[in-house]
Amino acid sequence: MAQLYFYYSAMNAGKSTALLQSSYNYNERGMRTLIFTAEIDNRYAHSKVTSRIGLSADARVFSEDTDIGSVITQEHQQAPVHCVLIDECQFLTKAQAEQLCYIVDDIDIPVLCYGLRTDFKGELFSGSHYLLAWADKLVELKTICHCGRKASRVLRYDGQGHVMSDGAQIDIGGNEKYVSVCRKHYSDAMRTVMAAQCHS
Repeated sequence: MAQLYFYYSAMNAGKSTALLQSSYNYNERGMRTLIFTAEIDNRYAHSKVTSRIGLSADARVFSEDTDIGSVITQEHQQAPVHCVLIDECQFLTKAQAEQLCYIVDDIDIPVLCYGLRTDFKGELFSGSHYLLAWADKLVELKTICHCGRKASRVLRYDGQGHVMSDGAQIDIGGNEKYVSVCRKHYSDAMRTVMAAQCHS
């Protein structure tokens, strides 16, 4: 029986690397995979999933308007699809998460989703919200804070290197803008920001 998986973490935990390895494992056995990534994530080449260690693979892109269920169904009708892999799944809409449930339950294709759980404010992304609620399997991919503890939060920095406590939820960036930290150091940073705001 196919299942819906949600592999989640803070930034820089190797989510894309894990996705590419999973796809390779299927391909090595002669099985066809479909890889999707968010159109909004423009850090690397368009229509590719690229990991920080240099691995990459071609991918279809999805936006909030993409009927991802129909795309997968049509591809499966043309040639059997053995696994669907979604990178940057935090950007999925509720409707798209529902479509992935349909692909698993009615078409019997496993779906592996990889993405962030929360944003820089510690709040859930839309896609993560529904995947946490509906996925059959939840798997945390771990990375570490500079102190050695597990990193579960993300700090966002502005162009001057200051920690931000407010702003739009989505602001694409890499190591120049985001740093994964533990809960303690996230809280310490937020207290410093609030203290500075009180004195400004």
